[in-house]
Amino acid sequence: MSDYETYQLFNNLSSDSGSSYASTAEGIGVWGIIALILSIIGAVLVYFLFVKAKAEPKGKFLKWLKQFLSFKVMWIEAILKVTYYFATIFVILISFSYLAFGGYGVLMFFLSLVLGPVVVRLIYEASIMFVMIWHNTKDIAESTSKKK
Repeated sequence: MSDYETYQLFNNLSSDSGSSYASTAEGIGVWGIIALILSIIGAVLVYFLFVKAKAEPKGKFLKWLKQFLSFKVMWIEAILKVTYYFATIFVILISFSYLAFGGYGVLMFFLSLVLGPVVVRLIYEASIMFVMIWHNTKDIAESTSKKK
């Protein structure tokens, strides 16, 4: 194959890929607008026809789904606990990688082995405080509504 033929082949490939990137970007933009409109319509329908509806759903799953969509069931506490366990184990295990560096690596190993889980715990406790505030607020709201 001559240099000219190689040049022609490369030119055809690059111009085709450029136009396909442009059409892909246009398709993503159009789909983004359609997705935005459909999600607005869907959110309004779910809220008014299901969450805000006065009638209680009949099936077990529908009752659970209504509680889930109205945020009466909170999953954040369980997710935070699992994330805390994962992060603590990860920090402890990753600290062993510092042993390969020798010298200051040993110091980094001990610091990350001791301080790593402490820092993870402090971050976990700071985030769990919001869940505890929600629990206390919910308890206060329930006790004041029972008195009325």
